[in-house]
Amino acid sequence: MKLQLRFFASLREGLGLAEESITAPAGVKTIADLRSYLIQRGDPWAEILASGKVIRCALNQEMVKDTTSLVEGAEVAFFPPVTGG
Repeated sequence: MKLQLRFFASLREGLGLAEESITAPAGVKTIADLRSYLIQRGDPWAEILASGKVIRCALNQEMVKDTTSLVEGAEVAFFPPVTGG
């Protein structure tokens, strides 16, 4: 499944990139699966997206829960719970 990932605020700074296009493996079905897949890349992904950290997600510009199913070609945005203006 092809996805467009976007990272904001401290996540963008920690990962050193604002966006990335990926092809997720077949087992990646939900936002939680995607996060786990990215964490498996190792550092800095494992540190920045660690499961104990609160991270907000949006799917196609709508706030979603970790259990939300992904769709082909979706934009998935990750950002910290509080972002400055």
